[in-house]
Amino acid sequence: MTGIGGELGAQAARSRALAVLRVRGRALAVALLPAAAEVILLTGGSTGHLVGPGWDTARWVVGVVAVVVLLAAAGIALVVARARPAMTPTVPVSEESAPDLYRLVRDLADRLDVPAPSAIALTPDCDSWLEDRTHPAHGPPARPAPDEPAEPGPATGPGAHRRPAPAPVLVIGSPFLWWMRVGELRAVLAPVVAGTGPSAHPDIAAARRFVRGLDATVAVASTPGRCVLTRGVCAVLGWVARLLLRGCREHAVLMERGVAAAAAERAQAVDYGLRIVAQEQVGLAYAGWDRLLTRVALPAWRMGRWPSRLDAGVVAALTELSRRDRLAEGFASRLGERPACDLLEEPGAIDEATSLLAARLFHGGPAECGPDWAPVDWQAYPEEVVDRTWRADAARLHRVLDSLGVRPAPGAPAPGSDGPTLARVLDHLTEPGHWEQGDQPVPAVAQGVLPRPEDEVRPHPDGLTPEEPADATPREAAEGSPREAVADSPREPVSASPREPAAQTRPEATAPHAEAPADQAGPAAPGRTDAPLPDAAAEAPHPDTAAAASPADAAAEAPHPDAAADDAPHPDADDEYADPSTERSAALAAGLSAELAREEIAAPRGATASGLIPDSALWDDGSLPLFPLQPPRGARELLADHVTAMVCCAAVDTAGAAPGLDWLDGPSLVLGGERAADLAPKVLSLIEEGDPRPLRDWLAASGIRPEKPVRLV
Repeated sequence: MTGIGGELGAQAARSRALAVLRVRGRALAVALLPAAAEVILLTGGSTGHLVGPGWDTARWVVGVVAVVVLLAAAGIALVVARARPAMTPTVPVSEESAPDLYRLVRDLADRLDVPAPSAIALTPDCDSWLEDRTHPAHGPPARPAPDEPAEPGPATGPGAHRRPAPAPVLVIGSPFLWWMRVGELRAVLAPVVAGTGPSAHPDIAAARRFVRGLDATVAVASTPGRCVLTRGVCAVLGWVARLLLRGCREHAVLMERGVAAAAAERAQAVDYGLRIVAQEQVGLAYAGWDRLLTRVALPAWRMGRWPSRLDAGVVAALTELSRRDRLAEGFASRLGERPACDLLEEPGAIDEATSLLAARLFHGGPAECGPDWAPVDWQAYPEEVVDRTWRADAARLHRVLDSLGVRPAPGAPAPGSDGPTLARVLDHLTEPGHWEQGDQPVPAVAQGVLPRPEDEVRPHPDGLTPEEPADATPREAAEGSPREAVADSPREPVSASPREPAAQTRPEATAPHAEAPADQAGPAAPGRTDAPLPDAAAEAPHPDTAAAASPADAAAEAPHPDAAADDAPHPDADDEYADPSTERSAALAAGLSAELAREEIAAPRGATASGLIPDSALWDDGSLPLFPLQPPRGARELLADHVTAMVCCAAVDTAGAAPGLDWLDGPSLVLGGERAADLAPKVLSLIEEGDPRPLRDWLAASGIRPEKPVRLV
């Protein structure tokens, strides 16, 4: 290796590599120990020193053990040598598609006096590294460049045409190519390319192959779905591989640190001043890339669309950040220089391939385009993603309201127009105590929340409901959840009203606030009389939210009418998302969560191996997404998103608003030529407090009519 003797980091890396190889040598010595003992016993018997029945038995026993150990060692060594190491999914960049980029990397390697990387690949991440892909499972090694000299070997013999092992592949983060300038990219890649020097040392290369082989062996041994005999063999194989990994773990870590130190030391002489500025761009690109994925790309992926120009979107997002943030305003002045993506012959095609790979890694989308997984351009993003997302969420919100038995808002729509309205959502989520003076509050009976007076279940003289047998005990009367009272009871359920058939009380159509027997309001006691229930006490949770509770728990958690005036906690008060919400919003949020979960289960994701790109055909589809962007949304967050979507649909259909795209915040509502940025706190006030006044005032000031029907998907 050129120049490694004078670098302290390289010397430390080589010494640690030798320590890793010594672990391999000790393992080989342990495997050969029974065979060596057998050789000693056979030699002693042939020379007449170790004779007798005992020595003959020892020779047979040790011989059998030696054969078994040698066979096991040979099998383990074969698995370690042939196991497929993990390979990062990337987009390969051939020299024909990026000759200028290859020329820049080779010139950089010449300046650093190190071997040039064998190939270049792109990854949808803000990082760069060297990756060894010399294993046969990774495909044929890349051919060296025509101007690369061959390693001098013996003049004659089998080594006359021997060439050095292929250099590692240079993996570059795709956002760097679009955001950085050519000089900045060269400065960022200098320490990475310098790592090919230590990587070419035979001891370091052998130690790395040994560690990667052990790691791949552990993965092979952990593969599920094997038979009983194979599982036993894999258990022994995995135990041996983990034991060897523990023995060389510390040495391998220190070896990699030494290689990195040697590469950084060698790269100090290349564009040192520009490297400081380039490192600032690395942090800025990482922030913009993360914001673009979570705020802009993720909503599109959830809708079955994947933005085909994510890297170009990074430039727009960071330019917008430079416009808003005075600390970053100096970064926009450098946009006049040549961008690094000009080093590619077809940057649009490579950007599209990288964007599809990002959707697979971070969301788990399919590998091929289809009707439910199509690319979308930035110009079509507001219509194809933002508007469709709003209307799909609004449609889901009204489906859940229908399942809860919530009736449309009365009197608002014109005759003959029974379409979904925003007023229905506002009236349902409004708490009775927040009606403004002069407003005509919609009775809870008209909303389907409370029973009509003629439908109320009157108390039995003996303290039992008309449904209960006379011999029912207080405990039997107290047990039973709302779901069991309707679906699991052998008796016929009470009809909702004389004008409504009893079939409407089945579990699919039962309103969560429909009438309930007297034993559901609290711990039943014979002789107790029931008073008219206040609104807060009459609202029971949605059946889906109470399905996990036992009948006794459901009866114990139901509020007593006498205590309804107090601020009694919600039955789901332990849930972090239900605590600040009202009773109605909690039930609606639970229904939305269940509906969204059913949709995700019904829509399969992933792809078959035939649809993978060539460079990623070796990684497992079953573990997608490999790097999920964020955990699933909570119930309260889902409800806020759906109510906001309904407001945006009403604004588009009744006030001439338009869907828009904000590069830093994602989907946005453009109202009167400006982005509506003050909608979220008003929606939260409605959800958490049941107070519609801030949102109604905003709707009135914006000219949005909540009583008008909106168009849904």
